[in-house]
Amino acid sequence: MAIFDTLTKTQAQTHPMDFVNYCLNFEGDDVTFVDLIVPEQPTVEMHQADIVIKVERNGEEVLVHFEFQTTDSYDPEMSLRMAGYIIRLVERYRLPVYSSVIYLRPDAGRRDRGVYAQNIAGHQIFIEYKVFRLIEMEGQQILDAKPTGLLPFTPLMKRPVGVDAEQWLRRCIQTADSVDVPNKPAYLGTLAVLGNLVYESEAISRIISEETMQQRNIIEYWTEKATAEAHQQGLEQGMRERALEDILEALELRLQPDAASTFKPILETIEDSQRLKQLFRAALLAESTEDFSEALAADR
Repeated sequence: MAIFDTLTKTQAQTHPMDFVNYCLNFEGDDVTFVDLIVPEQPTVEMHQADIVIKVERNGEEVLVHFEFQTTDSYDPEMSLRMAGYIIRLVERYRLPVYSSVIYLRPDAGRRDRGVYAQNIAGHQIFIEYKVFRLIEMEGQQILDAKPTGLLPFTPLMKRPVGVDAEQWLRRCIQTADSVDVPNKPAYLGTLAVLGNLVYESEAISRIISEETMQQRNIIEYWTEKATAEAHQQGLEQGMRERALEDILEALELRLQPDAASTFKPILETIEDSQRLKQLFRAALLAESTEDFSEALAADR
């Protein structure tokens, strides 16, 4: 979703070393920030990398690359995308690349092994990258350390044993409100929007209003962000519904008349519009209901 892309990239661009220091195993090394790299504009065939940071590690310049992913990627799959990013960065900058993908939603990234592999004798390709699922990161460690760039992500992280969801959200908001940042309403607004991936907006706005000293400005900011998100979600919902209609029409035309009604209940449970686009192509190519069943079962 565009709003999450914008917020995550802004946090990483504003506080790049927080992500470098807390996500990569550079402990004990001498690491200093050099520059933010702005990759070349993408073509229709090529995505643009999210965040690329040039740092100096023990006297050697290296690139640190982060991709932020809200949901799973199917077309292309994440491993292929990451391999493409890494190879293009190595080719363009001729520097070592440390590449990672950060999954925001708790259910995303479970099947991402952090490897792209082509197992053809004599033509093998093996590319590794790190996979970070926020739900697996110890949130309390981040709250204790207070890295400014990562605090807005803490509602999506693993909470301590014995702390319920509302207590954890309140603790995250309290900690974020305690740090010194230039625009506190925008900062807490970012936490609110990211937190909405897990928590209801009403709960977030209520706790923010109870816990902060800047209630009016922060709630206004959160309301504006929530409105923008609702608009984006409306657009995406429209795209999803159109993709679903296209699949059902293709099944009806390509296969027997009852194929559409047979697969409709399963298709209606799929929220990922990219996955539906993939299934639309499968419906156009299917020679039988068995062909489409195999495509539908893939990666489920």
